[in-house]
Amino acid sequence: MIRLGIIGTNWITQQFIEAAHATGEYRLTAVYSRTVEKAKQFGETKGATIFSDDLSEFMANDALDAVYIASPNALHFEQAKLALENDKVAIVEKPIVANLKQMEILRQTLEKHPKALLFEAARQIHQPNFKAVHDQIEKLGRIQGATLTYMKYSSRYDAVLAGQEPNVFSLKFAGGALQDLGVYVAYDAVGWFGMPEDVAYYPTLAPTRVDGKGVAILRYPEFDITLNIGKTSNSYLPSEIYGLKDTIVMSNPADLETVSYRDEKGNETLIGSKPAENPMIAEAADFARVIQAPDNEQNQQDYWKWLDLSQNVAKLLYNLRQSGKIVFPDDNK
Repeated sequence: MIRLGIIGTNWITQQFIEAAHATGEYRLTAVYSRTVEKAKQFGETKGATIFSDDLSEFMANDALDAVYIASPNALHFEQAKLALENDKVAIVEKPIVANLKQMEILRQTLEKHPKALLFEAARQIHQPNFKAVHDQIEKLGRIQGATLTYMKYSSRYDAVLAGQEPNVFSLKFAGGALQDLGVYVAYDAVGWFGMPEDVAYYPTLAPTRVDGKGVAILRYPEFDITLNIGKTSNSYLPSEIYGLKDTIVMSNPADLETVSYRDEKGNETLIGSKPAENPMIAEAADFARVIQAPDNEQNQQDYWKWLDLSQNVAKLLYNLRQSGKIVFPDDNK
């Protein structure tokens, strides 16, 4: 049984705990929050018995095997590094880092602490429908590009319009559309097509100077991919991957709830399967498989493949930010 600690007490933490428990491989043991009272309020009903507001003490606790980190984006790097330095498994909510220097430091820390493991919680790459799309791409023959759209109005944007600066819309906390919904479509692009040769990002800035929405163009040798992302409006457009006369259609490029193939006559065939109600179960199960048998050859291959993919996505996001002239404070450290 994997003894799990968590950082963050929001809805996504709740969803991961439920997914972890559903696998039967984890037991929630500890909760870190800014106050012990808040940690207890969140964790007591879920089985946790250790509550802390001291991060160093929390990470050093021998009662923990793995830590799920769902704090504001700008805190992910330091908290993940501390977990690795204490030989823990760090499961970090996306984005795992804010820039390439941070990713390199984390990989160097892994080399110094071979018992530690590092996972980015990019949930859709572990779902069967992600592989179903990948397999269908292989059958397209000629690829002519893709349009991937993920735009969902954030409830926090109401606060921005009222003159406030919540973390998810703050440069200080590495916020913005690209560092949130953009991570999902970046994973799709890199996971299905590899790294682009060139990129451009055209952001629409929110009043807080982060990108509230934006359009990214990824250039490959024979095609382009367009990413439409945003946290200041809703889109109901499907996402598509274009063959010569056939097309792969997705209801949502992050959840991949419905994926279909349309042939040259427009006939539609559903591919993949119906996802689990909790979209984080697949990743929690994959992480548990590697954590419990890290020396297994297949597990090692999967682990390094996921870590390399995380690094490439971090590079893509950083390059897009540079194109869009979006700078975070940590970029200059």
